[in-house]
Amino acid sequence: MKFDSSYAITIILILQAAITLFHVLILTKVVPYKLTWGGRLTSDSQMYIFETFSILINLFLSFILLVKANMVRDFFSSKAVDLILWIFLILFILNTLGNIFAKSKMEKWFSILTFFLAVLIFQIMRDFP
Repeated sequence: MKFDSSYAITIILILQAAITLFHVLILTKVVPYKLTWGGRLTSDSQMYIFETFSILINLFLSFILLVKANMVRDFFSSKAVDLILWIFLILFILNTLGNIFAKSKMEKWFSILTFFLAVLIFQIMRDFP
C-alpha cells in the first residue's frame, strides 16, 4: 500500500494524538497499566515514569513530523530530522516485535499499529524531500 508522504504524515499525527491520549488514560489510571509495557510494570511510580517518557517521545515524534512537513520552524537540520525519523523507524520495528511477544492480548494488537507506523515512516523517508 502506497501513501502520499504528506498524507502519511497526517495519518501519523492523528495516530500520535490517539496514542498520546491512550498514555494519558494510563497515567490517570483510566486504563490499567498492567495491560501495557509487556505487563512488566510493578508500581505506580514506575508507571508514572514510563508513561511520562512515552508521552514526551510521542510529542517529540509529532514535532519532528511537523518539521519534516515544513509546518513548523525547523530547529534541526534536515539531516538531523531524517536521522531522527530513521531511529523512530527502527524503534517501531523493534516495538512491533516486542508487542507480538507481549503478555497482554491488547498489546499484541498494538503490533499492528506499530507496524503500520513503521510502514508510514518508511514511506515518508523514501518519498519526502
